[in-house]
Amino acid sequence: MLYSEKELAKRLHSGCALFYFYAADEALVRAAANEALRFLNQSDPETTVLDGPTPTVEEIVLAAGTISFFGGKRLVLMPMVRPSTYSDKDLQELCDTLADTENAIFVITSVIEEKFGKLRPGKREQKLIAACEKIGYCVQINKPGRNELQSLARSWAQESGATFAQGAETALLDRCGEDQFLLRNEIAKLAALANYDTITLQMVQQLGTVTLDADTFEMVELVVSGRIDQAQKRLKTLLELQNDPIMITGALIGNYLDLYRVLQGKRSRRSLADVAKDFGYGGKWSYRLGKVERSASRFKRHQLEQCLTILQRLDLDLKSSKLDADLLMQKALCELALAGRRL
Repeated sequence: MLYSEKELAKRLHSGCALFYFYAADEALVRAAANEALRFLNQSDPETTVLDGPTPTVEEIVLAAGTISFFGGKRLVLMPMVRPSTYSDKDLQELCDTLADTENAIFVITSVIEEKFGKLRPGKREQKLIAACEKIGYCVQINKPGRNELQSLARSWAQESGATFAQGAETALLDRCGEDQFLLRNEIAKLAALANYDTITLQMVQQLGTVTLDADTFEMVELVVSGRIDQAQKRLKTLLELQNDPIMITGALIGNYLDLYRVLQGKRSRRSLADVAKDFGYGGKWSYRLGKVERSASRFKRHQLEQCLTILQRLDLDLKSSKLDADLLMQKALCELALAGRRL
């Protein structure tokens, strides 16, 4: 079953005894669990937390059997449970205990591995999911798409008493990526900067923390479009913010690999969806690879291969040379610009 806020509210009001949320992203299950706890804590604010990944049956029985001071059922939160770390015997005992306990409400979360954009639960994970489906509300939470993230960003801003100017939330998503923890934290900072009024594009550019991947992606676009001076300034800012030069280089390599994969996919008449599936880009592929495709169209295959060679050499130099990292990276950006020039 897939997650639905409407169905969650229905189960919460019906007195459901177990809520199990699983997804590939911890932020998703944590948000859903907090939503359930927010309602459940109204009638009984006491919650016993059994930290994962493998709470024992004894711990669960003890927590569930403790009488609540407020007279209701005991709330037992089991975050980040990993079914794969249980033995078959212990997992069966866990499932039996969850089914047999009558005086507790369980809220359980798990992160499950994702491959090619889909969750791939293992044998033990499937067993716990099947058991929880029989007991209560057991749901898979999918990553929100870009439109959903924009809607979430606007709602989080409103919760803080602020609003986004046109295009500001889009710019923030470009900079933060799909990390919801980072996105929500940045919105809280921006709301304060805006004095809980309107968050402008300029504020996002001024204050917004970015993921290294997003910043280097912008830097690559500057290099590809011939704006090498602006790319050099972006690099200088990253270094001043104490980003590791080797990590910056690794992110640059990842961005040029994106260009290479998209270009090769186009030459092989494969769609962006095919490229995304082949290389496990997940739900972000539509927006991200769409931007990559525009930049990739400027290159020939041998040019991108040369760019990757330049970055590989930079990586080796940073790890072995005594030369200044800033100088090495500035030099590499110039070489990348020359390698990508149209002939």
